[in-house]
Amino acid sequence: MSPRADAPPLVRRVRRFTRAERWIHRTTATLMGLCVLTAACLYVPQLAQLVGRRELVVRVHEWSGLALPLPVLAGLVSHAFRADLTRLNRFGPHDRAWLRRASGPADKFNAGQKIYAAWIAGATLVMLGTGLMMWFTGLTPLRWRTAATFVHDWLALTLGIVLAGHIGMALADPEARRGLRTGSVSEEWARDRHGLWHP
Repeated sequence: MSPRADAPPLVRRVRRFTRAERWIHRTTATLMGLCVLTAACLYVPQLAQLVGRRELVVRVHEWSGLALPLPVLAGLVSHAFRADLTRLNRFGPHDRAWLRRASGPADKFNAGQKIYAAWIAGATLVMLGTGLMMWFTGLTPLRWRTAATFVHDWLALTLGIVLAGHIGMALADPEARRGLRTGSVSEEWARDRHGLWHP
């Protein structure tokens, strides 16, 4: 039986992310979202009044922050995830060219995604370290805790802005979102956006 003339053309799909990689992203995003929402409830008076139960909000914030690195650590058992971490950690001449134009040939991850991944990993570690200093008050001198609070608060604000940009970029690219939701992207999108990965 031949396909109907008015049927839409078949879209060839390319595997971009495994189930483990999608689970790591979703779990990390959920924990990060909990951290951001609870932080907002702790610092914005109107939200604090609306939510109430400050002690519970503090505990959710602390434990979700403490758990934030766990999905990535658990994901290290996945060969595909380790391979993607290696790709994110390699910056080549094509990445410098991509940064000059914010477009052009890219590997599986473009230069912007690589910079974002490095920045968010570093910021998460700093937030974890400063948060632990604030949580376990008896382990460090008051001067250190004061400095940790300053760094934690300002980095949290910066993190919120960067995350908003990340979400905005994702909303502008439905095929990239589909790749994280289903694991595959259209071959045309892969060739157009990441031609060095899928020529």
